[in-house]
Amino acid sequence: QVRLVESGGGLVQAGGSLRLSCAASGRSISSHAMGWFRQAPGEEREFVAAINWSGSQTYYADSAKGRFTISRDNPKNTGYLQMNNLKPEDTAAYYCAAEPGLSVSPREYRYWGQGTQVTVSS
Repeated sequence: QVRLVESGGGLVQAGGSLRLSCAASGRSISSHAMGWFRQAPGEEREFVAAINWSGSQTYYADSAKGRFTISRDNPKNTGYLQMNNLKPEDTAAYYCAAEPGLSVSPREYRYWGQGTQVTVSS
């Protein structure tokens, strides 16, 4: 069983930066793809970014391209989402997820963290 714990969320002004971390425990996720998703109140969970097991492939939502960077450190069993130039519309709960296959669909991910709140003030 894989347990994922996100950290690094918080309150930031528009234009600021945050780095989210996703620490895995229970077993290694070095062979798993990792994804970041977000969900605002009253909205569906949406894809933000994904990375394959080795880090050689990354995918981003259009809203994240050029501002967010997904990465991972397999020896540390941890994934990251660097978010720069944050906007008020980025406000949401951010979730990391892991799954053997790379996907942009939340339905494909088996393991989920509990989420970390990101709030961007204007």
